[in-house]
Amino acid sequence: MTRRLPRALAAGIGLAAAASLLAGCAGAADQSASAGADSKEGGDIVFLIDSLGDSWIPNNSSISSFQGHIWGHVTDKLVYVDEAGEVSPWVAESWEQNDDATEFTLHLRDDVTFSDGTPLDAEAVVANLDSWAFGDPENGINPIGLFPKTYESAEAVDDTTIAVSFDAPTLGFIPTLGYHGSILLSPETLALPAEEQADLSNDVGSGPFTVESWKEGDSVVLVKRDDYDWGPEALAHDGPAYLDSVTYKLVSESSTRSGAIASNQADVAYNIPPQELGGLADQGFVVSTPRYLGFVNGYRLNASVAPFDDTLVRQAFQHGIDRDEILSTVYTEDWEAAESFIQSNVPEATDHSDAFAYDPELAAQLLDDAGWTEGADGVREKDGERLSLTLYPNPYLVTSEAIDELVAQQLAAIGFDVSIEAYDVVTFGEKVSGNTSLSNYEVTRSFIDVGTVASILTDAENGENWFGVGESDATLNDLRDGIAQATDLDTRAVLVDELQQYVLEQAYFAPLTQIVQRIYVQNPALQGVTYNGVAYANFFTAWLEG
Repeated sequence: MTRRLPRALAAGIGLAAAASLLAGCAGAADQSASAGADSKEGGDIVFLIDSLGDSWIPNNSSISSFQGHIWGHVTDKLVYVDEAGEVSPWVAESWEQNDDATEFTLHLRDDVTFSDGTPLDAEAVVANLDSWAFGDPENGINPIGLFPKTYESAEAVDDTTIAVSFDAPTLGFIPTLGYHGSILLSPETLALPAEEQADLSNDVGSGPFTVESWKEGDSVVLVKRDDYDWGPEALAHDGPAYLDSVTYKLVSESSTRSGAIASNQADVAYNIPPQELGGLADQGFVVSTPRYLGFVNGYRLNASVAPFDDTLVRQAFQHGIDRDEILSTVYTEDWEAAESFIQSNVPEATDHSDAFAYDPELAAQLLDDAGWTEGADGVREKDGERLSLTLYPNPYLVTSEAIDELVAQQLAAIGFDVSIEAYDVVTFGEKVSGNTSLSNYEVTRSFIDVGTVASILTDAENGENWFGVGESDATLNDLRDGIAQATDLDTRAVLVDELQQYVLEQAYFAPLTQIVQRIYVQNPALQGVTYNGVAYANFFTAWLEG
């Protein structure tokens, strides 16, 4: 029988340090079978997580890969999107749209309530849609980044019917309702000022668990809601969760997380380094490496900041990276080579790997053509300036620093002088995220529907302007607008293919690998875990054997 930690964890709890684990290849196991006759009621599990972000304000934190674990259990969504991108009913039991995808009608279940007993009705959904679309900037509450910017308004037609209008075709609206930022909260929560929303105990959802306790920078304890009976249709489970509680415990050191799972002091360890997965799998633990729908892991290059204000230098950067060495050195066979800047499991993704294939001779020639000549120490120079740049490892990705170290070595061979500055999640958010003065930004990003992709690439309608080009690239603008305004999926797919080719030919993005951002090592006694379209583990259907 697995030894389980008590539901409420003390701040100073000691977890065994990791023993030396065998490196090896860990196959991705799947425990996502629906709960059936073998499922058992009761039990408490402990989930060791490597970090929590810097805010519990729902709109400001729900796209964090760390806070998202908690929101996914405390709140529900209007639709469910599985790991294959299939959309199915949840709180919205059906929907319709007009021919040009500018008007949608949502029909809600009539039995859903928030944990404070208030109904999750049409008025509550309208309040959430407005919050996702507009936020409350004056009070420090953001809109949801990938919610369609074409949103115009929503109206409660009756208690269970909502009419939603857009000012342009928005094919991606329904799938985006399953994105992990689109969490349903009570109108009372949404009306709170930011500083009160930042207190997790004030944030009321309708999900299968509620917050029993939380301690900043330490732990969050969730307990099941006994009256919950409206789980996603696709999960085929009626009634409340089987587990009594889920405790998320912050343990920053990966070796400590590994040691705790290996010695049965926890049930799930998150973001274990890939090289350790084989040893844990050999010991009988279940390793799951779900890929999410979204962007691959790579560098978005700022075309407005030197040295990447020169297309030739950006192209040299792309062709100077040996991705096969990264896959063989940092990862196991569960990771795949990037074929585009979009994950290959996205239906509209197409293979454009030739545009950024490793070719150090071509990279060197591109730098020659750009006027960068090799100095005495091997670093290239131009007009008295060295070809220097800094990489900032993504703290949300456990392998990022190791990858950047390899990339720095590879680029040094063609004349770049590369330094690395690594920060924790909070400092990264302060110094790197959104910093338009940086020449590059390592990114990976989930999305549910490819129609939202184009909206972040430029600064149109408050887009994120990933490549620093603003509105200056007419071709990029035309592709962006064509994708956003498409009224049928086939037309949109053609344009998404053209967008991928163009972005990679211009070297606005340098792909690394297809992303497995969420790595789970689980005690084999934990059964029935599912993974959604953005690769979050869901414990609503999970149970404990023994």
